[in-house]
Amino acid sequence: MKLLMITAIEAFEEDIKFLLKKSSITHFSYTGIKGYRDLSEESVSENWFASDMNESQSILFYAFIPKEKCSLLFDDVAKFNEQQRTTSKVHVVVLNIEKSN
Repeated sequence: MKLLMITAIEAFEEDIKFLLKKSSITHFSYTGIKGYRDLSEESVSENWFASDMNESQSILFYAFIPKEKCSLLFDDVAKFNEQQRTTSKVHVVVLNIEKSN
């Protein structure tokens, strides 16, 4: 058993649901979160938001899945990210579950 976690900007919500369905991951949860990026180290010319704090509306998906379903999802997310013209990407992580009930 693995714990799957996906973070992305809110605009990718429907895309992520499609990718999960395509990978036969039918049970998951998600919630809205605030993404944060500290831009205080960037020069003013690179930081066109003109702020040290950049927050965005993001989402977090999570699910307990069998390890067999991980590879297909990772491949599909990589393909999805390659096609994006934005700097924002879908981030996927899988964690081992040592014990569950």
